[in-house]
Formats: sequence, structure tokens, C-alpha cells
Amino acid sequence: MRILVIDRDTLATQLIRSRLEVKGHTIVEEGVKNNAIALLEREPFEVVFIDPAPLNNARPVVLGIRRAVRNYPYVVLMSQDMPREEALRAGANEIMVKPINHSGLEVVMENAERLTGLIKRMGDESEDFPSAGGVIAKSAFNQLFLSCIDRADRYGERSYLVFIGIKNFQEILAMDGAYAAEYASAKLSQYLVRLRRQSDIIAQTGKNEFCLMLQRPMYETEPMEAANRFADALRRFDDICASENVKVEVSVTLIDLPVGHKHVEHVVTFTKKRANAI
Repeated sequence: MRILVIDRDTLATQLIRSRLEVKGHTIVEEGVKNNAIALLEREPFEVVFIDPAPLNNARPVVLGIRRAVRNYPYVVLMSQDMPREEALRAGANEIMVKPINHSGLEVVMENAERLTGLIKRMGDESEDFPSAGGVIAKSAFNQLFLSCIDRADRYGERSYLVFIGIKNFQEILAMDGAYAAEYASAKLSQYLVRLRRQSDIIAQTGKNEFCLMLQRPMYETEPMEAANRFADALRRFDDICASENVKVEVSVTLIDLPVGHKHVEHVVTFTKKRANAI
């Protein structure tokens, strides 16, 4: 990933460079904010680290970054005392507390890579999945997804995605054939249609993956409760396996926007029960 670090603190920039370059990332440093904005207009960057000091309000700086680029870079504010919610309200994706520590930097980069990959995957128009039975098309879901990203940037509004997919789809395909893999995916779709509430937004985002969108949760634990509810409810079904050869593993993963953090991943394992001989 190409990463721009906007900071006059040489100790912080050197630490970021030393930790991330060894992992294959390209680091560009710029101490002057106006020069950095001009650089963003000319060159693509996936991640931007910026210390807004001496400004007390980080919003104008983040807004300048968003206006300078057409894509959606992952913006990390660096500060010694800025609360995370304030950073999100300013339009950033995450806060990095100074002095920077190795483990915190790793977590931020994992989240940045996850969200950046998700944006690319959702925007990939090479393959769409039509709406059916209450499950909306991927292309329609992408517009709602981009709206969530935009509302996070404008208002600091949090949204959550619950991805539900067949984790070992390729294994099923290789060992049991296309019919078994497609059968499992179709069954999972049927389960989700039965489990979804009327207000739930669910889309098919891959051959073996579906996604539930949670916008403006009423209380803090609601997204986690939704992920747990789906995982628990899926355990009640037992006809997703087409044969006894391969087990089916269904993952339920909760990711928040705009941070990109993975809060939980449940894996529900199904096996086809052998019929008793008469």
C-alpha cells in the first residue's frame, strides 16, 4: 500500500517508516500540510497518517484530504490526547495515540487493509448478483455501502456489516463438486431469508457470501447482539450439506464502518448426518 505520513514529528515518521516498509508498504513523508494536499491531488495513496497539530479542530484538515482525492483513502489522525469519537466526527477512519507503539500500528494497518479491500471488492462491477427473495443485488448494496462511508465522513456516523459466508467453499468445490458448493450457498440464502427481520438489509456480495447492513444502531451492543443472534440461529439448521464427504463451515463476521475493525468471527460447522439403516 502507498502511505502518506503528514507530520513534523520525525520520531513518529521514522517509526512508521521502519515498521511498515519491511512489510512491503511504500512510505512518503511530508511535513507541510498544504504540500501534502497538493501531493494527494497528483498521486494515489491508500492510507494517510496525519497529525493535525497545532490545529485544535481536525475537521478542516480531513476535509481537505477528502476533497483532494477521488478515491477514499484511510485517514488516521495522530494525537496525544484526542478521543476516538472526536476523530471519527472529524471524518477520520481511526485515531493513533502518540507515542506510537508497534501493536497499535499493526491493528490500524490491519483495519486499513480490511476496509480498503472491502471498498474495492464492493465496487467491483465485473460480477453482480441479482436480487431475489428479499436479498438485494450486490450493485444496489454497494450504493448503500458508499452512503454509509459518506455519512461516516460527514457526520461521524457508525455503521456495521455482518458478513455471513461459507468459509470452506473452495474445499467443498474441489472435493464434492459444483453441485454441493452451490447447494450449500443456496441453502444459506434460504436460511438468511427466513432469519432476517423485515427491516434488515441483506445482499449477496459473493458466490458464497451474504451481508447484513446495520445502520444507526440504537445502542452500543446492538451490532454484536445481531452477529451473535445470526450465529446462534444458524445452528438450528441441519440440511446445508449435500453429501457426507465434506463439512460446511459458515462464518459470521462483524465489521464496523468507517474503522474497518473486525469485532468478532463465529464459525458454525455443519455435517450431514448418516441415515440409520432400516
